[in-house]
Amino acid sequence: MDYRNIMVAVDNSDYSTHGIDIGIEIAQAFQGSLTGVHVFAAKLHDWRFRQMEGGLPEQYRFESELEKQRETHNSLITKGLQVITDSYLDAAGARCNNAGMTLIRKSLEGKNYKALADDINESKYDMVILGAYGLGVVKESLLGSVCDRVVRRVNNDLFIIKNTTRTVKAGRILVGIDGSPESYGALQIAIGFSKNLGIAIEAVSAYDPYFHYSAFNSISKVLSEEAGRIFRFSQQEQLHQEIIDDGLGKIYKAHLEVAKGIAIEMGVQLTTTLLAGKPYDAILKHIQQVNPDLLILGKVGIHKDDGLDIGSNTENLLRLAPCNIILTSRRFVPSVEAVAEQTVSWTKEAEERMKRVPSFVQSMARMAILRHAQSKGHTVITSSLIDEAMKQMMSPGNKEA
Repeated sequence: MDYRNIMVAVDNSDYSTHGIDIGIEIAQAFQGSLTGVHVFAAKLHDWRFRQMEGGLPEQYRFESELEKQRETHNSLITKGLQVITDSYLDAAGARCNNAGMTLIRKSLEGKNYKALADDINESKYDMVILGAYGLGVVKESLLGSVCDRVVRRVNNDLFIIKNTTRTVKAGRILVGIDGSPESYGALQIAIGFSKNLGIAIEAVSAYDPYFHYSAFNSISKVLSEEAGRIFRFSQQEQLHQEIIDDGLGKIYKAHLEVAKGIAIEMGVQLTTTLLAGKPYDAILKHIQQVNPDLLILGKVGIHKDDGLDIGSNTENLLRLAPCNIILTSRRFVPSVEAVAEQTVSWTKEAEERMKRVPSFVQSMARMAILRHAQSKGHTVITSSLIDEAMKQMMSPGNKEA
């Protein structure tokens, strides 16, 4: 993980100012550069002034006077907004100079969130730092509109400033793991930060064993006796209680073990915590207990579908978590062996089948079967699954033999 080209959005708010300091910290750790970007909206102000002309006092209703006011307004707004932009970037540059760095300056004209998103998508920033709120923050704010809109429109790594007192160096990271490539991508960022900034990592995974109880209680209120028999309600409920809920816990514990193995391979130690409950709520409660400096999450999770801009658990934590947050769309896929070691088991019949495979191709055959099982979402290898995998990998002549 290498952050050589970092951008910070500048608007002179407390969140933006702290974002500059965070950017300096990360840029120095990764020997990178920092670009400060401010957006001003001269055209928007000009449009609004024209809309307000109808409310001007009587003495301004003469065309000559109206034209004079338009020229004055255009001159003041265009020059004034550029002066403000320069002043904001001057202040950011001074913080960089004090840290022995030079700020790369960039001023943009347009609608703030759109200009930022367009610049981010066109530029090759490794990381973008945004304040969760701007100058318009009020007590009830959960997330500023600019931050909310930019998050949905870009795929860069985003460092969202939600806490203006916590730094990154020598702090503590919480990284969410759900088995998705994006969550393992978040882990890669955490490992990079740990190596370069001396941060301790805790990987957390949350699953919900209580949802099915609520669902079955709801279903039981509407099912007739006949519908209950067709649905086999009592057997379904027992299946979830005895197998599925416990199975979920084992799956998410396995995700954490895979994460631990990845970290060890990369020379980093981490702690793991398995949480039970609605994922975002369980993680939020854990954050309130352990008070991390930084939360790192994949923008989407294991249940994503095509076109989804941000997952529901990530969105809720972005709004509700009190700590700084990194959101990423990076994907990292652990090796088949690493995942299989923690998540896959073989039935006795399948193991017997594998004993009959010639020893010189047994490793290759096992790998092909594991890949096939993972592609189908299976965690138990059965004889029928072996047959499916063999059909895919063998030529017609070999199949006959």
